[in-house]
Amino acid sequence: MLSTFAFPTTIRFGSGAVQELPAALAKYTMKRPLLVTDAGLAKTPVFETVRALVPGAAVFSGVLPNPTEQNITDGVALYRAEKCDGIIGLGGGSPLDAAKAIRLKITHDLPLADYDDLLDGGDRISANLPPFIAIATTSGTGSEVSRSTVITLAATNRKTVVFSPYLIPTLAIADPELTVFMPPHISAGTGMDAFTHNVEAYLSKGYNPMCDAIAIAGAKLVWDNLPVVMGKPQDIEARSNMMMASIMGAVAFQKGLGAVHSLAHPLSSDCGMHHGTTNAVLLPAVLAFNREAASERIAHLGMIFGGGEAEERIAGLNQRIGIAPRLRDYGVKFESLPHLADKAIQDGCHQNNPRPCTRRDLLTLYEAAW
Repeated sequence: MLSTFAFPTTIRFGSGAVQELPAALAKYTMKRPLLVTDAGLAKTPVFETVRALVPGAAVFSGVLPNPTEQNITDGVALYRAEKCDGIIGLGGGSPLDAAKAIRLKITHDLPLADYDDLLDGGDRISANLPPFIAIATTSGTGSEVSRSTVITLAATNRKTVVFSPYLIPTLAIADPELTVFMPPHISAGTGMDAFTHNVEAYLSKGYNPMCDAIAIAGAKLVWDNLPVVMGKPQDIEARSNMMMASIMGAVAFQKGLGAVHSLAHPLSSDCGMHHGTTNAVLLPAVLAFNREAASERIAHLGMIFGGGEAEERIAGLNQRIGIAPRLRDYGVKFESLPHLADKAIQDGCHQNNPRPCTRRDLLTLYEAAW
């Protein structure tokens, strides 16, 4: 079996890294960038810090918590109306994913659905994209270094993955100082998103020992540092470690993810749950389900998390950081689970799960987490 390994992202990492933004704009000849963010972040001091560094930027702050196809259409229209020459994404996974899709649609005319990874849509993506600088303000998705974007399409109301190496940002700026002022529930949810990326990448099918090693190290960084961040939000060392864990998760999951993400995506698009929080709630049940197919790796996870059953240790971590344990705690209705399972089986992430999943399996996992 042949495998492909690629880790090409250019990353400027560390406290104060965002101050290098003007120099990066000059390097990539961006004089009128489109600054893509969300409405909440646009009201914060973090946004003002970045905005002051790019006074010539046009601002698009219409990205929803789960980016939609209409967000992309609106962003492209503003890019063209303002005669922009590049893109800056600022925020967590939602603005960064939206920025990637806007960047794609600037030069690619097919409907977004035609770039669906399940339809080998990445083969339709070429390198002729405008320059893109991604600036993370959360430590969760790792979208600032990943080669994918997830957008909810209008036709299906389904989160759809678009995947191509050409979607990797031209430059990622990872400045942990920008994450210090996250609300506690966002620090917890995004932290568990990074954790789940690393855990699922380690367990996913396929051969990539480099991704496996990165995933294990990334998961351990979250395990050690997320409780510190929750107790001491201003701790820059812990924030730095969480930001690195997020990056490592996104690098590792080029190997693949698993059933947690197939289950989580419909809960975001249909029920409005925060993606990382959803992952946290689902992960213990999915680990228990996967045990028969990945017993050695799950046992290894339990060992690095202090001993015992990995799913029990992770449920304990959720409790320590304030994440409620059940889907019903977030308003999910039991009667909605069959419809969610219909959508989850259509999501491609479970195809890399170590144990094959049927629709019935996914419904049973929803019920176990409900």
